[in-house]
Amino acid sequence: MIVLLLVLAALVLAAGAVALSLIVSERRRHEAVESENARLLREAAEREAERSRLSGQVISAEQDERRRIALFLHDGPVQSLSGIALMLDAARHFAERGEAGQAGEVVAGALERHRQTIRELRDLSFNLEPVVLRDRGFGTAVRALADQLRLASEAGIELEVDVDAAEQMAESAQAALYQIIREALNQGILRGPPTRVSVRVEQREDGAAELVISDDAPGERRRRSFDALGERARTLSGTLTAEGGPDGGTTVRVVLPAYVAQP
Repeated sequence: MIVLLLVLAALVLAAGAVALSLIVSERRRHEAVESENARLLREAAEREAERSRLSGQVISAEQDERRRIALFLHDGPVQSLSGIALMLDAARHFAERGEAGQAGEVVAGALERHRQTIRELRDLSFNLEPVVLRDRGFGTAVRALADQLRLASEAGIELEVDVDAAEQMAESAQAALYQIIREALNQGILRGPPTRVSVRVEQREDGAAELVISDDAPGERRRRSFDALGERARTLSGTLTAEGGPDGGTTVRVVLPAYVAQP
């Protein structure tokens, strides 16, 4: 009888231990689930905050771009057209007085200003939407741009262009990279001109696109010029870094995330 009681007591204790173990396991599982849910909620909140930050950057960049365009139009073409109108009024006045020579000179000046205004508006249109990318492709457009800048510099420049990796990128990514290349090369010409320029685009293993522009142009770039390039990169959630080279030049590196670079 005593043995039976001891066996029953042992069974009760064992059952209690099993029940306790199950309770502890269930509690731990519940805590683990709660911890995982908290982690997921925290990550979701972080992603939403990052999305809001990037959205704010894009909106700010777009506003800055519109402001620059408005200032350019007001200070450039609009003022030129106003001046042309005044010149034509003066030419008509001279013509009515029979002073054909003076009228001709004023008309010639108005015509030259008119042509300059057309060039300014054409440049603005090109900056807003570089049609050459659609018509000729990214690689051809960049090589043509580099050749044009080399001819405009009136100096021998060694050019190395390897941008074929950008051919399969999204159109928005191509347009942003093209504009950055264009502005960076123009800055190098103004500072130098350089004797060596390298433009390279690579598709990284993680799908991101990396643009590297190097030159040996003398002189330091103004911080404002880097800010302008960085702003173009930020409109596509990209990053831009710039550093001086051992030869006194500059290396500009732009990275666009995979979800932006891929079509």
